[in-house]
Amino acid sequence: MPYSLGLHSAARAFLSAGFATHFTVAVIIFLGIVLITSSLEGDEVDAPVSLPGNSLLAIFPFFRKRYDFIKWGFHATGQNAFQFHLLRVSSTTIIMSNKSSDSFCWQNKVIVVSGESARQAFFNARGLDLTEGFKILSGAIPMVRGVTSDLQTRRIQLIHKRLANVQRSASLSALIPRLLEDSRKQMESWGSAGTFDPFDKVYELIFQLTMRSLSSTDISDDPATVARLKKLYDLLDVGTTPATVLIPWFPTPAMIKKLWATKEIYDIVSQAINARQQNGIRQDDTLQMLLDSGDEKLVIIGFIMGLLIAGARATGTTACWLLTYLGGHSEWRAKAASEIEFLLASTPYSSDISQPLSLRLSTIPLDVWESSTPVLDAIIRETTRVAQPHTAMRRNIGPEIYINNKIIPTGAYVIYPFSDVHLDPEIYPDPWKFDPGRRAPEKTPFGYLGWGGGKTVCLGTRLAKVELKLVTAMFILGFQHSVVDKSGAPLNPLPTPNWNDILFARPQQGSFIKYERTSLPL
Repeated sequence: MPYSLGLHSAARAFLSAGFATHFTVAVIIFLGIVLITSSLEGDEVDAPVSLPGNSLLAIFPFFRKRYDFIKWGFHATGQNAFQFHLLRVSSTTIIMSNKSSDSFCWQNKVIVVSGESARQAFFNARGLDLTEGFKILSGAIPMVRGVTSDLQTRRIQLIHKRLANVQRSASLSALIPRLLEDSRKQMESWGSAGTFDPFDKVYELIFQLTMRSLSSTDISDDPATVARLKKLYDLLDVGTTPATVLIPWFPTPAMIKKLWATKEIYDIVSQAINARQQNGIRQDDTLQMLLDSGDEKLVIIGFIMGLLIAGARATGTTACWLLTYLGGHSEWRAKAASEIEFLLASTPYSSDISQPLSLRLSTIPLDVWESSTPVLDAIIRETTRVAQPHTAMRRNIGPEIYINNKIIPTGAYVIYPFSDVHLDPEIYPDPWKFDPGRRAPEKTPFGYLGWGGGKTVCLGTRLAKVELKLVTAMFILGFQHSVVDKSGAPLNPLPTPNWNDILFARPQQGSFIKYERTSLPL
């Protein structure tokens, strides 16, 4: 009898509780059901082997220590393909699961593949969609329905076309002096000597250059607005947690911060567009090109919001590590400096070193930057190989395919880690060593994926390479530098990229650049 009374009391207490308590209990019960049913699910005979244990509990390192998670998965299964399930439930599914199509997607199958044959199949398969894969598995891009997500194919193609327009030779040539001027201002603000964290200062510089390249003069000329946008995008990075990806509708503090940051980014870009349209003052910038093309406002906003951070992150990571490596490899630093000085020797200011570097470098033609810098090309290639912790993400939009003799059903997500090829000692001996002089693996299919491969290659490659070369040229001629630890002591050996940091590969032990201005004016 006391037991019965206790149950009645508990029931009354629960019913009198508020909505928050009811909702929380419902979610816990739902997750418990998912946990049980997922463990009982069977796989097809030709399906990849599942991770040992309960995959729902095992997947959290995927978001925080992805490199270790994938490496462990291959080791634990002993296979060149394995799978796990990524819970991602919509609010509609819970409330109206019997009426919503989302109810069929409450558990997303993710398949990780490795090896040469898998690499070829992955990058050549027509049904593996990049946009769908990245949208679910990343979560760090500001998602606005109809603007940066859930876009029609026509809009995606239009954004790609506009990005190609930005990188036309005439546009890129006109952009070079502005990028160099932005670099000069940023570098002069560092002072004549000091120490900085490259993952702060160098990334800040690349963010400015990417803003200059892909947005408007009004925004990129305003340091306060640029700094605000960078902070908002940083909030998106920090706010991307397992909860915001797995249960994107649940109002966690991180999700609320992401929504707030996304709205503010949207408002800043939208206001810049409105101001340009209202004042009628034309500018020679990307925004003007988009307006002159007659694109819808949502397309313009989506172009700037999405491509801005996508470009700044990847290029920023490469720039941070490139200057770090050159600070610890004086021989390659000297080779790069000699190459740039050779190019300057044929410019109108070849003998007038009193002129600013930014002005002198701006007289080097675009085609020379692109075709006559083999040393810089080798340095950039090696940096993207060893310090870009990418995992290529796709979703199979159909039909089902086979990779490594394992079925990839329609709707499943597929991942190929770049570490599988870029850190393979059979392809790159001593793979963690920074060695721009190493020979390219020409006989290995897709042996280098720094800019993508197959049917999916980074569409901003041309712009990114130009930005990297300009920043490197300005810095190595304008400064002497080395790599030090927190106390200022020389750092030897150099730090190793942390591939678990999917944004910057920032070294766990930290590293700093110690610099001093040369006699050349910036």
